[in-house]
Amino acid sequence: MAEAANRSYSLDHKVACLRRAESYPAPTSHVEAVETHMSWVFLTDRHAYKLKKPVRHAFLDFSTLAVRKAHCDEELRLNRRLAPDVYLDVVALSADASGRLALAGDGAPVEWLVKMRRLPRDCMLDAALSRGAVRDEEIAALAEVLSAFYGSLAPIGMSLAEYRERLARDVEACRQELRTPAHKLPAALFEGTVERLLGFVALESDLLEARLQAGRIVEGHGDLRPEHVCLLERPVVIDCLEFNREFRVLDVADELAYLAMECARLGAPSIGGKIFTACCERMSDRVPPRLFHFYCAYRALVRAKIAAWHSKDVPAAEIEKWRARARQYLALAATSVQACG
Repeated sequence: MAEAANRSYSLDHKVACLRRAESYPAPTSHVEAVETHMSWVFLTDRHAYKLKKPVRHAFLDFSTLAVRKAHCDEELRLNRRLAPDVYLDVVALSADASGRLALAGDGAPVEWLVKMRRLPRDCMLDAALSRGAVRDEEIAALAEVLSAFYGSLAPIGMSLAEYRERLARDVEACRQELRTPAHKLPAALFEGTVERLLGFVALESDLLEARLQAGRIVEGHGDLRPEHVCLLERPVVIDCLEFNREFRVLDVADELAYLAMECARLGAPSIGGKIFTACCERMSDRVPPRLFHFYCAYRALVRAKIAAWHSKDVPAAEIEKWRARARQYLALAATSVQACG
């Protein structure tokens, strides 16, 4: 019954409903709708509601109502690890007997949304970086939260061969996407970086094996970027990557290097470095500098691939923005890979 009801309402119909203030159970003065590649987020005065688009890609499947509900439940569970009082519930967009849509209403669910407490935009780490306003005590508080999180996670068993194969496969996948002629990215921007990263994976077995033996491969956040970190009195981290567990299984140093690389992209390499160092010190984790730079270069290459991929499904006016973003990441990757030794 729910699936039959869902087929009678298009995504546009649902989005139009959720743009209206009267669709929400709590009064709100306005609704701001933000579209991403895989979701719509609706911001009310006090809350944020995330709707997953009915899409399917090689790395995710949101194609049915039942699957989207399952991913909403998983998003709630995973994000409560680092933002327990932000992720509140999974709520239904329902159709009543007359066909009227409303959140938390009577009738058959036609969609599911994750309900969150709305966070202050100026407290997000990317906003603070843009103002040059990240304090040492905020870095210490964030490092305390992240190190406690990683310390609570069970190590994931993986052989050296499996880990090396996975890293090499990801690097090669990046190369193949970046070679797509439509992206207009000269090979000189990434081929050298790719070869050096593959060389590191092939030759630095001891460094990678040490991470496995130390139990540093865990099921982490998966998308640790400044725009997902909120510098409250006790910092919270949102938007854990819920749709693909493989993307969350990684080296703690990889995840923290990812955050450091993104801070560098936003013009604050020293802040990213301080966060990385503070976390490692709390975890008594001595990460060799060569490995840190490898992970920075690896993550920058992955982000370049994603930026290039995004350029294929945006309005024409935004294509160059994403190509420029890809080039920016490739420049960061080239710089970082030089320091791998």
